[in-house]
Amino acid sequence: MKMLLTGATGQLGQALIVSKPPGIELIACSRAELDLANPGACQLAVVRHQPDWVLNAGAYTAVDNAESEPELAMAVNAGAPAAFAEALAATGGRLLQLSTDFVFNGAQGSPYRPEQPLGPLGVYGRTKAAGEAAALILPEARVLRTGWVYGPVGHNFCLTMLRLHAQKAALGESLGVVADQVGCPTSTATLAEACWRSVGVGPPAANAKPAEGPRILHWSDAGVASWYDFAVAIGELGVAAGLLAQAATVRPITTADYPTPARRPSYSLLDCTISRLALGLEPVHWRAALAQVLARALIL
Repeated sequence: MKMLLTGATGQLGQALIVSKPPGIELIACSRAELDLANPGACQLAVVRHQPDWVLNAGAYTAVDNAESEPELAMAVNAGAPAAFAEALAATGGRLLQLSTDFVFNGAQGSPYRPEQPLGPLGVYGRTKAAGEAAALILPEARVLRTGWVYGPVGHNFCLTMLRLHAQKAALGESLGVVADQVGCPTSTATLAEACWRSVGVGPPAANAKPAEGPRILHWSDAGVASWYDFAVAIGELGVAAGLLAQAATVRPITTADYPTPARRPSYSLLDCTISRLALGLEPVHWRAALAQVLARALIL
């Protein structure tokens, strides 16, 4: 089976490359190799490589910058999946479009099911919602929503907090982290496995036909956390893994204490029940997944 992967140098892209199941021909494209803001380039890549699947893990993910760059965010997050879907309709391939919890507004206070109406609060969420709609025009497309993604490489909250814990602890200062936004941290390792299962490969379904079932899937690790909870756990488990000599004291602050250009959902937990059954995956609690990521970060 031939797969075309976008965002190959991103944190999820790297996890997908590392976890590639046997028998997969993976054409991994970085931003430099495939400009997702260029629909012609996206279509040409499909025509040239004739993939069975496009795994569109690349995206414009700078949530705050998107507020001042809406055209670029829309080109990457919606224009690229539209171009892939159009080209794949002609070649007979399929599309896995990665999406986000930011397509919801966070107002309901209970986990969001895949079929619920969308209500993004900002440009990033709106462009990702438009990307979902564009992808799903292709009957052979699936959308996989996730959120709070982190891993042992790249730019993410976990690695930033490790650095800040070290700096603040050395100075004897505390670290303020938002405590009134709730979701679930999601490891790139578990997310990559969900992606492979979504396209019908990986144990125990190796060499299986592309998975059938829901066209919109949700994936996150198990449990619930605020950014404050996540930051505290990173400090505790960072010390246990030998990555930190000492964790800084973490202070809970409010969203109002840390204003940003883009509004963020206060509650973005995803209901993954149906998706886990469809993919045949057991949930991993986010603290257990975090410990695994930090152990790998020690090696790196």
